Amino acid sequence: MPGVAVQAPNGAAGGTRARSTRRGGRWRLESPAAGRGRHAAGCEGGADEEDEKKEKGKRRRRKKKKKGGQERLWAEPSPRPEGPPRAQAPQPEAVGCWAPHTMFSVLSYGRLVARAVLGGLSQTDSRDYSLVTASCGFGKDFRKGILKKGMCYGDDACFVARHRSADVLGVADGVGGWRDYGVDPSQFSGTLMRTCERLVKEGRFIPSNPVGILTTSYCELLQNKVPLLGSSTACIVVLDRTSHRLHTANLGDSGFLVVRGGEVVHRSDEQQHYFNTPFQLSIAPPEAEGVVFSDSPDAADSTTFDVQLGDIILTATDGLFDNMPDYMILQELKKLKNSNYESIQQTARSIAEQAHELAYDPNYMSPFAQFACDNGLNVRGGKPDDITVLLSIVAEYTD
Repeated sequence: MPGVAVQAPNGAAGGTRARSTRRGGRWRLESPAAGRGRHAAGCEGGADEEDEKKEKGKRRRRKKKKKGGQERLWAEPSPRPEGPPRAQAPQPEAVGCWAPHTMFSVLSYGRLVARAVLGGLSQTDSRDYSLVTASCGFGKDFRKGILKKGMCYGDDACFVARHRSADVLGVADGVGGWRDYGVDPSQFSGTLMRTCERLVKEGRFIPSNPVGILTTSYCELLQNKVPLLGSSTACIVVLDRTSHRLHTANLGDSGFLVVRGGEVVHRSDEQQHYFNTPFQLSIAPPEAEGVVFSDSPDAADSTTFDVQLGDIILTATDGLFDNMPDYMILQELKKLKNSNYESIQQTARSIAEQAHELAYDPNYMSPFAQFACDNGLNVRGGKPDDITVLLSIVAEYTD
């Protein structure tokens, strides 16, 4: 580059330093003595003043020549060209300074982007997840947990099913008021849950659409050749193994909660027409149509939530939530030390047993009693009810 200091050849007087310059398209070495004599002392290729005049004259003559009204490309670089040439190779300054910096910046930015993308991909958990689930429950008329056919506790029912793409579970609470009309409330809730379970095992569902499972099951009940009367709340929870997402549909006052790090990070919303009258799926005799509440499955509250390994999912009927506030449930969940089925089963039983005991405590101010007081009713104690608990832990999927 012009102006870069280089060591003078051995012939330079006194070992002086010389500088390189570019003149007339040729690189020359000039000593500090250049310009004081006809030749630079000891420098090859030195030019005297006469040579310089001749070179300048040649450049002026070349510049004046035209061809077809356009300037020719210059045969030699000029120190001060008038107007840019139509095609000119980059000067050493541009090639040596600006272009490498630009290329370095572009390449560096590309590498940073690549690292960010690859880093993001490496942090993505490619493992499939699954739910390890245990159940426990009590019918309100029994002191011991009695499991009826089809996983029913009293008028409650539940199911746990697996398919290649998802784990699905659900709870339903049969409306006990039908017993006054000679109808067993557990028949409706139990049939609804068994139908949901069958649909899942047959693969007739979309993991991201748990409402669809409820809708198809309910339609099958409506089309049943054998008349089935009754009503039920319902809650469906679906874990998509690949996306690690929890898809839920809750109709009524059953529900679920997700616990992470000892805190509730997500929970279902309760649906009530008014106090103690939840949303419900119903099949009523013709004479009772319009009198019995009958909500559409589409009215269910739907949510989607990303889960992590170790997350705890508790799905239950209102018999649990009406008798145990969140802080009591969290205290019991602290006893859960690992994802072994035996440990989960023991914790699920501990939660169900405590809720069952509190349901019959007349001096206990239960969540249900507090809700009743908020609605102007003087109520105290627990709420005797059927209790169903499904306790799950998100774990790595294994065949």
